[in-house]
Amino acid sequence: MKTIEAQIITSEDLLKHWQGHRALTRKVIELFPEKDFFEFSIAGMRPFSKIIDELLSIAFPALKAIVEQEVKPFGEGEENLISKAQYLEKWDESTLKINTYWHKLSADDFSKTFNLFGQYEFPVIQNILYFIDNEVHHRGQGYVYLRALNIDPPFFWER
Repeated sequence: MKTIEAQIITSEDLLKHWQGHRALTRKVIELFPEKDFFEFSIAGMRPFSKIIDELLSIAFPALKAIVEQEVKPFGEGEENLISKAQYLEKWDESTLKINTYWHKLSADDFSKTFNLFGQYEFPVIQNILYFIDNEVHHRGQGYVYLRALNIDPPFFWER
């Protein structure tokens, strides 16, 4: 007897969900004063610019590696960005590239195993969900920073 699985979310809806999170993270970046974006920290956590370095080093580079089936080591902060404007520009470039590469994935690709950064061997869908979860986690740190700076962060549902 053949089992039929129901599709819970389409590839396009998952991309929309991810890009909604990216749009919200972009709003958080915009709210930081320039100096605090690079210097403000609480309890030994990294400044938000360093957190964004990590997110930029994961989102598009990892998706590209999955699509091209190229296992490459993780390379955080290789861009050497020095202004918030540069970060926002890189964020926007990454967003467009994600959209382009996303459409190169087939429905079958999501269930295939991929060794992300040569360290995390999981189905592609789990890697993508990790990209989203990691961004949400780190954006939460940005919210804490903004509140400590007496800046109201955007509502988390504003995607």
